Amino acid sequence: MKHRLLAVLAVVALAVALPVQAQLTVQITQGVEDPIPVAVVPFGWDSAGAAPHDVAATVAADLERSGRFRALPRGTMIDFPQSAAQVDAADWRLLKVDYVVVGRLLPRADGRFDVQYELVNVLTGQRLLGQSLPADAGALKRAAHRVSDAVFERILGLKGAFATRIAYVEVQGRAPSRTFRLMVADADGANPRVVVQSSQPIMSPAWSPDGGSLAYVSFEGGVSAVFVQMLSSGQRVRVSARAGINGAPVFSPDGRRLALALSRRDGNVDVYLLELSDQSLTRLTDSPAIDTEPAFSPDGRFVYFTSDRGGGPQVYRAATTGATSAERVTFEGPYNARPRVAPDGRSLAVVTLDRGAYRIATVDLDRRGSRVLTTGRLDEAPSFAPNGAMIIYATREGGRGVLATTSVDGRVQQRLAGGAGEIREPAWSPFLP
Repeated sequence: MKHRLLAVLAVVALAVALPVQAQLTVQITQGVEDPIPVAVVPFGWDSAGAAPHDVAATVAADLERSGRFRALPRGTMIDFPQSAAQVDAADWRLLKVDYVVVGRLLPRADGRFDVQYELVNVLTGQRLLGQSLPADAGALKRAAHRVSDAVFERILGLKGAFATRIAYVEVQGRAPSRTFRLMVADADGANPRVVVQSSQPIMSPAWSPDGGSLAYVSFEGGVSAVFVQMLSSGQRVRVSARAGINGAPVFSPDGRRLALALSRRDGNVDVYLLELSDQSLTRLTDSPAIDTEPAFSPDGRFVYFTSDRGGGPQVYRAATTGATSAERVTFEGPYNARPRVAPDGRSLAVVTLDRGAYRIATVDLDRRGSRVLTTGRLDEAPSFAPNGAMIIYATREGGRGVLATTSVDGRVQQRLAGGAGEIREPAWSPFLP
């Protein structure tokens, strides 16, 4: 057990910001039984040449990828309206469509574009949405993701997360000639880029609350250290290189502190709070057991962590004031580890031992009951989407590491397939400005 927990604390690398060609491809392996039928009509484009981006194709792919919608193929569309006023609800009802998304892409004099879109409820004929988003030429796909977010929220009442990003670790080659890359990509796996690259292992990426930075651990020079990497500038700062283990960093909700696992002078692994402004440390746990893998509650009042103080790995929580002793919060099963707190603070995602396999489960913090969501043999590293609807995690497929997602009710399952390398340690970004 001790060696397993210590292995989680390792990692990472040389700062670079290089584009990379290989990207993840989303494969829906399970969706809801009765997805909502929607038609996303090709957006109007009246200028010369082809449109700089197919907004409708991105929106349709996003909605399909959620597992909750079924997009009508373009070849079966009988009309191509560009505004809500042009939508003949009766015609679309014949195609058994519930909603229609229409719009136009308009060039502006300053070289930018306006993405105009509307959402129509075919059953009632009601116009539900109508907006215009300005976007640079290089940001049209991101604008399309924002259209998807708005449509998703208007129909389902849940904020969409298509315009977010994911971070993950990619490993190429075999020991002793492996290359480790810390990657950032769009939530659909597109536009991947290298943030950090090294011949040493990389793991434990964690997003800052504003989505502008990543914390991670590095073994450069054979000594573990925690770094914070600014994504826009490429600048990085070493924030912890204390004697012993420096691992498992996570940002506080206000971005001012990190919770991390340190061994310090006594050699025992405990959870500490690091004030980033002045490097001051507050010891949060003080136990002869291994305390690691911290995660903040959304309000910043508690830190959840893995500990074997009860004889096996379970999840505990401690107040960030340090005023009270740690409280155990998982009780079902012999193994519950790597806690991540849902955005609403009401549940945890954990790695649990289920019938001899490590799988992803959620734990209701009020009722303390758990629900296993995945069916793999070695599922690990769960991370919630910022809307709390999905969980991304690492698993094994065909003998190598891949990423997967599951909805929090387990009904929607996806695989994010990549190239020939191993993919691990995913982290879903917060909502981005």
